[in-house]
Amino acid sequence: MTPRTPRPRERGIPEATVARLPVYLRALQGLNERGTPTVSSEDLAAVAGVNSAKLRKDLSHLGSYGTRGVGYDVDYLIYQISRELGLTQDWSVAIVGIGNLGRALANYGGFGTRGFRIAALLDADAAVVGDRVAGLAVRHIDTLEDVVRGEDVAIGVIATPAAAAQGVCDRFVEAGVTSVLNFAPVVLNVPPGVDVRKVDLSIELQILAFHEQRKSDGHAADRAERTGSPT
Repeated sequence: MTPRTPRPRERGIPEATVARLPVYLRALQGLNERGTPTVSSEDLAAVAGVNSAKLRKDLSHLGSYGTRGVGYDVDYLIYQISRELGLTQDWSVAIVGIGNLGRALANYGGFGTRGFRIAALLDADAAVVGDRVAGLAVRHIDTLEDVVRGEDVAIGVIATPAAAAQGVCDRFVEAGVTSVLNFAPVVLNVPPGVDVRKVDLSIELQILAFHEQRKSDGHAADRAERTGSPT
């Protein structure tokens, strides 16, 4: 039996570091596509948007310290990070909710090159069931448990309306799926041992709006100071 590679958290890698590893991987893949064989910690940190000390500490958790005067071998660091993230094997993914968002996710071409295989698409709407999206026929939600078993689904993606999300999540969990990516605008309740990552685009936009407002207020204050006018 092939020994299982420990997951990052089992190896004592901090969650904050785990969250940054995909950012480093994306930066490294960009460097690799441009034919860059080695990269310094300063240059990689600049591309990834972190400071170099934090990057070096993060990579030290992988046992990668680079070579003084040379930096990091790009190909090898891609392999190290991919291994830690579990991307050296293919993960089977099922998407539930084939509306505009679900279709966009299914059609995204980047999953296959990053270790993920979209294995199944499911929906409760009879008008959608049978449609072909990204080469896959949409199946009825009633077949979810059979799909999880038959396709060995490791990750469930929920792109349903909020009211349906918890029920879909419960069925994923009962079928044995322990990793869920949730796009529905609702907090999911899951038992211990199940990981949920929530993607809420409206929250991200609201955070950006906050920063835009702060910048606008700052600009208004600067103008008032220059002109002597009240804000």
